[in-house]
Amino acid sequence: MKKKTGSDPKFTTQGAAGTEPALIELFKDCIMDIYWAENHLVKMLPKMIEAASSKKLKSTITAHLEETRVHVSRLEEIFGLLGEQPLAKKCDAMEGLTLEGQEIVESTEQGTATRDVGIILASQKVEHYEIATYGGLTQLAATLGMKDIAGILAKTLAEEKNADQLLTGVAENEINYQASEEA
Repeated sequence: MKKKTGSDPKFTTQGAAGTEPALIELFKDCIMDIYWAENHLVKMLPKMIEAASSKKLKSTITAHLEETRVHVSRLEEIFGLLGEQPLAKKCDAMEGLTLEGQEIVESTEQGTATRDVGIILASQKVEHYEIATYGGLTQLAATLGMKDIAGILAKTLAEEKNADQLLTGVAENEINYQASEEA
């Protein structure tokens, strides 16, 4: 398979019968999946903010909500670079992770550090899923010669890693200790 040089994300050749190569189709499918996931998080993160009691945790999740909105915009930019309209494909993994987060909130007492610990754990599971997804997509875009797209995905990957580290800091420096003292 031959690809164009430079930053043009499109290939010069197509697969059999004028279809796109399978790897490009897989890449686009994964972009649609993470696009759904990020849009879903925009709806779900406010619920986690409301359920949290720690001001530091609330501010950390609020900041990441704003980043998540930027991630959605970046994915829309990627769709444009691919010559596609933004299209979401339901992400069962993200739906499951957010349902697990809701269950943690429902099964813990309001206003407790224990609930906050649960929110952090659920949030970090989401972050790790996103880190895996964006890491894989960044590498795949680079492999496919999509330099501009790889750069966009790498920015988001760095922000997801940072969000995970911030959540770890909130847990280690504050909430885990408070929760260990609760009855």
